[in-house]
Amino acid sequence: METRRLGRNGLEVPALCLGTMTFGGQCDETRSVEILDYAFERGLHFLDTADAYPLGGSLQTVGDTERIIGRWLKARGNRDRVILATKCWAPTHRGPNAFGLSRQHIIEAIEGSLTRLGTDYVDIYQSHAFDPRVPIDETLRAFDDLVRAGKVRYIGCSNYPAWRLGQALAAADRLGVARYASLQPRYNLLFREIETELLPLVRAEGLGVLVYNPLAGGFLSGKYAKGEAPRANTRFTLGSAAGRYQERYWQTAQFDAVAALHAELARRDLDMVSVAVSWVLRRDGITSAIIGASRPDQLDANVRALGVTWDEELESFCDRLWFELPRRPVIEGYR
Repeated sequence: METRRLGRNGLEVPALCLGTMTFGGQCDETRSVEILDYAFERGLHFLDTADAYPLGGSLQTVGDTERIIGRWLKARGNRDRVILATKCWAPTHRGPNAFGLSRQHIIEAIEGSLTRLGTDYVDIYQSHAFDPRVPIDETLRAFDDLVRAGKVRYIGCSNYPAWRLGQALAAADRLGVARYASLQPRYNLLFREIETELLPLVRAEGLGVLVYNPLAGGFLSGKYAKGEAPRANTRFTLGSAAGRYQERYWQTAQFDAVAALHAELARRDLDMVSVAVSWVLRRDGITSAIIGASRPDQLDANVRALGVTWDEELESFCDRLWFELPRRPVIEGYR
């Protein structure tokens, strides 16, 4: 498995990261363990999770994904060979201080994650979104305390707009505390908004970039047809996540773009999944693509992305897919 440095930082991570947000929801524990084993055997020893997972769950299911990973780590005895990333921000219970990036919630959240994961540290601890209610100094000092305590090795952020990330980096330098080492944004052939401001910023500041949704929630696999209803037990129908994923991708223009891509790749005898993931990994500044699966064998096409051969014609074709999509408003605070 190819490895890449996390931006300007010393940590090296695999170019593919296993996303686990469906573990305990779309995938039961038995299937989740099968996927974890299959991935680990192929060098995917970089795991991304969050305290709020599984995707589309409720307050009754938050933490189930971390518990599954924790039991797997204990059973396999491989914690020292796994790079483990998790997140905080989302609600984990009812009542005051139940979500966000206050010192109170961050400390409560990391203690809960460490317990569920069965470890005394995480390699990358990320803010799942930014919190406009909390002074950024408070958030960064709390993260810095976790780094100094050895509970966290690196800190990162997800779903930050460029202006907020710039504020965070400037504040960390001013305060002399740990700065964000990585950014986790949404990025794929059908959503390239981060190229305008975010990617230039992170390249200039030396952050690693861990991309989620490289397959647009499975949409870029080509398995969905225009006119059909979203299928059960997919990200387009899973609980609280269904509406978000349908709004992102279940649109006529996106269906037409995927159909055009499928025809072009069929002519070249190339796989949709491999090309979509490969395209992300070829972008300047991208460290790792977070991939998911509902069956172990689905990981094979993702791994083959590392061997896709590109030419100028294919690159230009993929560019046209994005340039021809209608521009849509970007939801502030959630990229």
